[in-house]
Amino acid sequence: MPNHISPQAPTYPATGQRPSRTGSLGGPAPILTAAVLWGTTGTASSLAPAGAPAAAIGGAGLTLGGTLLFLTSRRARSLPASCTRPERWLLVLGALAVAGYPVTFYPAVARTGVAVATVVALGSAPVFAGLLSWITSQARPTARWSGATAAAVLGCTLLVLGPGLTGHAAPMDLTGVALAGCAGLSYAAYSLIGGKLITREHPSDAVMGVLFGAAGLLVLPLVLFTNPHWLATTRGAAVALYLALFTVYLAYRLFGHGLRRTPASAATSLTLAEPAVAAVLGVAVLDERLPAASWSGMVVLALGLVLLTVPAGAGSRRR
Repeated sequence: MPNHISPQAPTYPATGQRPSRTGSLGGPAPILTAAVLWGTTGTASSLAPAGAPAAAIGGAGLTLGGTLLFLTSRRARSLPASCTRPERWLLVLGALAVAGYPVTFYPAVARTGVAVATVVALGSAPVFAGLLSWITSQARPTARWSGATAAAVLGCTLLVLGPGLTGHAAPMDLTGVALAGCAGLSYAAYSLIGGKLITREHPSDAVMGVLFGAAGLLVLPLVLFTNPHWLATTRGAAVALYLALFTVYLAYRLFGHGLRRTPASAATSLTLAEPAVAAVLGVAVLDERLPAASWSGMVVLALGLVLLTVPAGAGSRRR
């Protein structure tokens, strides 16, 4: 799949050859599966016992899942030694970015609801990915990316301002929206860092294991020192285990595998499935309600992300 920021198709780092059509399908499929799993995180966290701190819920899942990712990767322990000094700094920055996601996303869910928090976080991630790629001179933005980004920003604006515009619901919590945006930035950052390390021929399971294992240690104090009693309940333990096993361990195993054949900037766009799943679950399971203006914003956002995801001229290619 071509990079939606750069007009050049991605190449395999070892051969310099562009991936075949069959090979390119190996990237999107696991990433889309991971996105569906991630789409359940907000609903799952909402089922935790009352009084459980939002950030601690996500932190518990990250600590358990990250530890499992690290322990089940035979090459994770030797990865830092095989990295250059700049790559070790990338590992540090990547771990900080991973740790930043649960401490911003889960409080955003608590303040704005599952649908809005997920859509803002995932809608902003491709924008941040493109900007970070541009800033670090990895790729130059194209007119296509700029147009799609403008659509995504307009969609997020309608989604956030919809309740206030219609007068049928309370105004959107702007702090929650800002937290969701920070989660999108964190996701874009560690996707780019992980993708860069993987394309340098470092094993994807080792990269994910180190990034998430280290991030789990970083957020562990948050879990232990913010009323951890909810973890001793059956419901709390079930939520933490689900987040750890399915939305961290399995999802990021799939995501790391997919990054080997898909540019990180395109991978963030493929996660369009996550806000769709989250919105459906939020409405169907948690009885969340969004006005028509917010749903319109979600549609505009989806169109922008589709424009980012679908390669130019794809409709005219031979099947």
